[in-house]
Amino acid sequence: MSTYQLAQLNIANMKAPLESPSMADFGANLQRINALAEASPGYIWRFQDEAGDATAFRPFGDDMLVNLSVWRDVQALSDYVYTSAHTEVLKRRQEWFSKVDTVHMVLWWVPAGYRPSVQEAAERLALLRERGASVQAFSFRQAFAAPDALAPLVVD
Repeated sequence: MSTYQLAQLNIANMKAPLESPSMADFGANLQRINALAEASPGYIWRFQDEAGDATAFRPFGDDMLVNLSVWRDVQALSDYVYTSAHTEVLKRRQEWFSKVDTVHMVLWWVPAGYRPSVQEAAERLALLRERGASVQAFSFRQAFAAPDALAPLVVD
């Protein structure tokens, strides 16, 4: 078992304020999709307030929603994102969010039990944007194994 878990951040640029009629369907699905994530195999934690919501936190600007979570591994997160009922909402993202012209999602490894801050997540996103994929900041397209997954070098 790994001593690391996968942290992920993604940001989304809303086309309208969250309270607007054009965002109503997104808002109506938010609790259900968060509950689906929390019930998914490999889910560990997500950034949220006491009410279970993270939409009030806007560290990237007034129009940017933030999703920060920790998962067992890349496969568990990928399964949730691309093979669960989450895909229903994912397919509709263009209704609610403007296309972000730069990298908007980052993955990185954290020690098991660690909860990353939004500031740390922002730094990882900036690192991926500036330097490209590395073990410190990567994406689904170019994922890296957890640091303890590498076999130790055996020298005779």
